[in-house]
This record gives sequence, C-alpha cells and structure tokens, in this order.
Amino acid sequence: MAKDYYHILGVKKGASEEEVKAAYKSLAKKYHPDLNKEAGTAEKFKEVNEAYSVLSDKNKRQNYDRFGSEEGFNQQGFSGFGNFNMDDAFSIFESFFRGSPFGFSRGRQRGADLSYSMDISFEEAAFGAEKKIQIEKHEKCDACNGTGAENGELDSCKTCNGNGMVKKVFRTPFGIMSQAGPCPECRGEGSSAKVKCKKCHGSGKLKKTKNITIKIPAGVDSGSTLRMAGEGEAGERGTASGNLYIELDVKPHKLFEREGNEIYLEYPVTFAQAALGDEVKVPTLHGDVSMKIPAGTQTDTLFKLKGKGVPYADGGNGDELVKVVVKVPEKLSKKQRDLLEEFAGITREKLKPRKSIIGKMKDAFS
Repeated sequence: MAKDYYHILGVKKGASEEEVKAAYKSLAKKYHPDLNKEAGTAEKFKEVNEAYSVLSDKNKRQNYDRFGSEEGFNQQGFSGFGNFNMDDAFSIFESFFRGSPFGFSRGRQRGADLSYSMDISFEEAAFGAEKKIQIEKHEKCDACNGTGAENGELDSCKTCNGNGMVKKVFRTPFGIMSQAGPCPECRGEGSSAKVKCKKCHGSGKLKKTKNITIKIPAGVDSGSTLRMAGEGEAGERGTASGNLYIELDVKPHKLFEREGNEIYLEYPVTFAQAALGDEVKVPTLHGDVSMKIPAGTQTDTLFKLKGKGVPYADGGNGDELVKVVVKVPEKLSKKQRDLLEEFAGITREKLKPRKSIIGKMKDAFS
C-alpha cells in the first residue's frame, strides 16, 4: 500500500505549497539525526524527506493525488475488474509488443531524492559561503560495488534463465491470458549473486553518515534550492543515486532589509544634522562608507549608495537605499531648551499643510 504522505507531514490533501513547506521544515528540524538522538529518528527523518520530495514537486504531487504514487499507475486497481491492476495491463501490453518500438521497459530504479533544510546568515546569502553538513543515507556498498554479490560475481538467474522475465497464465475480463513480468528472483536483472555479499547481505547498499560540503553561491535568498547531483539515496544494485536538494532559509539582519539585490537601511540623524548638513559614516554589506547629508534634509529622504547591495550572479552589485529619519530629542537640558526657544523666536513661522507626496521619492529610484 502506498504511503500517506499528507499524513506523514500532518497536512490536509489540499494544503498549499507554503503549508507543505512549513510542515516539512518543522518536522525536519524535529527529527534531524544531528538534533534528535532517539531511536527511530533517522527513519522518521527519511520518511519526512520522502514525503516532501513528492508533495513539493508539482508533477509528482499530481500523480500521487491521482494514482497514489508519484510514478503514476503504480499498483492501482483497474476499475470494475476485481484484482486486475495496471501492472497486469502493462505486462499484457509488454507481451504483445515485445521487441517493438512500443515496448515497455521495467529497469531498475535510481535512488530516492533527499531534502535538507539549512539556515544561513544574511551575509552568507549575499556573498556566498561553504558549509558542511552530515546526513544519514544509504550508500553503494564498497565491498561488492553495489551488485549485492560477494566479490561482484554474478550468475545467470536459474528462475528466468537469464532473460529477466517470467510468464504466468491468469484469468482476466478478456479471458485467459499469458502475462510476462519481471522475474521475482532477480527482479528483472537476469542475473543473481553467486554468493550474497556478507557486508550488505545482498542489498548492494549500506547505511552511512556522510559529510557533504555545500557551496552556496552569492546572491541566494530564502526559498532558494540547491541541487547536489548523486548525493541522495543509493540506487538498486549499483544504479544511479538520487539527488540531494538543499532548501535555504536566510536569517534576518539586525540592520538591513533586502528586496531582490537592493538593501534598505534606516539611518537616524539629529535635527541639527538635518538642518545644517553633515557627513556621516553609514554601514553597508561592504563596510562603512561616507555619505553627505545636505543642509535642510527632510525626514524620510532616500539616498542611494550605488553598488553597495547584494551581488548579481552575472557580476556587479545592487544598490543600498538609505532612508534618513530625523529624531526629535525626548529630553532637553536647560541650555538646549533656551537655544531652541531662541531659534523658534527667530524663525517663528506658521506652517501650512500641503498635499501628501508619499511614494514620490521611492518612485524616483524605481
């Protein structure tokens, strides 16, 4: 019976991509072998990854919802005909079209894909980084090179005489028919081990903890996914391994906000700096830089620091936009109050309201 991937992730069948992702991230952290040493955690972690690899892929999820398997047509009943299923149907067609260009292939399956959720800093996302992780997975047995046979020695299968297929007669709604299917002894390989490998007991795979180095390119953002080819589960009897998908989650920065390759910063200045003008040191991802504040600068004025944002993949950097905010002091000394009152007397002027120009500054830089 197919696994209930929705039940494994704890979401409803109609769950959105965001709900599936959130459920996966929560469970992946809960059952990660590096964080949880309880018995059975590794298997649960693998099961969660398997469920997410299907439900996060649009095509696999559609097949799973329709047929109960991400591959489609896998072990599904053929409506109205009792125990006759789609495996039988494929085998019938295979027996008719064997050797034709319309024949069906039932080769060994490559290994399953794995997923891994990784938190990275704001700076690591901007400039790239190299991270090391540990994952527990099945690797090809080094003793038999994944064949499952001691010293890699294989014999022609006696059950199917080496052709990988066996025939059986069965009753269908169309009458008695002969079905050709993969040999249960060699699983369609046509050969089997002379002696099963002692190290992997004939499976061709061993469970290991592997250290993997992840190279994170500059400019990634939350939700970016990196593909590590061949770093998933080992395939059946030496076939290709699956892939490892690294999903990145960028931690927020204490100063900066990001939109694409642009960086936003709010910079406070005093009333005197805004009125008289000043030159200040402004933090950027690339280090502090000098920025001139012209006399008479109003609060919420935007300044652009060209090329001080996040690097582009094809070269160059985005910009940093600095919003200057004039801070009014909450407490004044007597001298400060006297000076301000003198200033107010000199510049006393009735200010008139005017139409809002919200958004004009931002539009100027878009």
